Amino acid sequence: MVEIFNPATTGTEGLTEFAPDTTAARKLVFYHASEGKPLATPWQVALARSKLLTELNLPEGYILDCDCGSGIQLGAHMAILQRPGIGVELDPLRAQASAVNLQSIATHRNETDAERMLQTRIFASDGRDGAVICAALADHFSLDTFPKIALLHLDPARPRNSRTHGLDEMAPRLDEVFKGWAPYLSEGLNGPAMLLDLSPRLTHEQRLEVESLVDAVWKGIPRTWVWTSRGRGRVDRLALWLGDAATKGIARRFVRIPPSIAEDAHVISGGRQLGAGDGLPKSTRQPPRRGERVSILDAALVESGLAEAWLATVSKSETFTWGVVEGRRPQIHHAHPLRLDHPMDRMLVQATGRVVALARMELRIETVDQLIELFLEHDIGKMTVRVPLSPAIQPKVQGAIDRQLSRRHGRRNAFLAQQPGDDMLLICILE
Repeated sequence: MVEIFNPATTGTEGLTEFAPDTTAARKLVFYHASEGKPLATPWQVALARSKLLTELNLPEGYILDCDCGSGIQLGAHMAILQRPGIGVELDPLRAQASAVNLQSIATHRNETDAERMLQTRIFASDGRDGAVICAALADHFSLDTFPKIALLHLDPARPRNSRTHGLDEMAPRLDEVFKGWAPYLSEGLNGPAMLLDLSPRLTHEQRLEVESLVDAVWKGIPRTWVWTSRGRGRVDRLALWLGDAATKGIARRFVRIPPSIAEDAHVISGGRQLGAGDGLPKSTRQPPRRGERVSILDAALVESGLAEAWLATVSKSETFTWGVVEGRRPQIHHAHPLRLDHPMDRMLVQATGRVVALARMELRIETVDQLIELFLEHDIGKMTVRVPLSPAIQPKVQGAIDRQLSRRHGRRNAFLAQQPGDDMLLICILE
């Protein structure tokens, strides 16, 4: 049975989980259900993704989110593209929350009376069944034909505690959604427009498997992989944009969401198709020398396979040695300073500086005193530890360093890195 929610008339009865979204101006409050808040897309991220869609020529019709959760991403798409929406959610309480949130977004933007809102509906139903949803909407509005679907957005549920997020763990499964909706998607110049939100934990091989599932239905359809990050050394969102939602000639895109909600996202595009490889640079066991530079880059940028393309824009014919490629602290060595004149470029570097000393020792509480003497020799007043340590040890080591340096009068800021595959510590003055 299909239950239909009209955002204009749906109330909050029975919804007990709600919270303001701290990434939204004037603190938009969103309702959730069934512990949906941790899974919800932050409003700032949702808006940034929707704004990228304005650069494309999407066909006319509805924005469909066939597993809409709390409806935040659907609401952003509708607001930015000025299109009506169809949301589908298996859980009736989540469907209700989604309808309430769409109305909250419209109220926030003074658009409650917009025609697109009058045409928007949320369905508590099976998001795989395009025939049932399209028939129900046509019947609900007394339409002579099925509605046109301009864009399909899918963000399938995934186990919260899984470390791998295999394709068979997604619900609904990609192949089932493709089968259920393929006949009802509008065909643009490059095929139907689709945005598949996938687990950021997918391996390169799993991403290729996703492409195989797509090719089984839409052979050779254009595709752009998009990595989105809010910083903190990780990919927050991984998505595959397909058909008219893909950008011609762009195989990969990295989107860095800035800390300030008033700033636009930083976008880097280019790269090779996934079939040509994962795009990661090759690491080299070559220790840096005194006077060389060490830079620790945004891990999500490196994972996207676009780090080398970006480095070419912030350096002059520089040769980079990759000491660390994977993990939360990708590390490069180079001879000249990076040109980080733009604030957005600075966001993509965790730290960069010149090596002034090397210390072969294990970083422990017991070795902090030795290091302090070395720091003072180089007039260091603040030292940030950027060495991979266990969560139990790292704050204790950082705290011990901070306490000792606070009693001295050093004037230089620095960071402490580690030579890959070695216990050699690198003392680097910030640049």
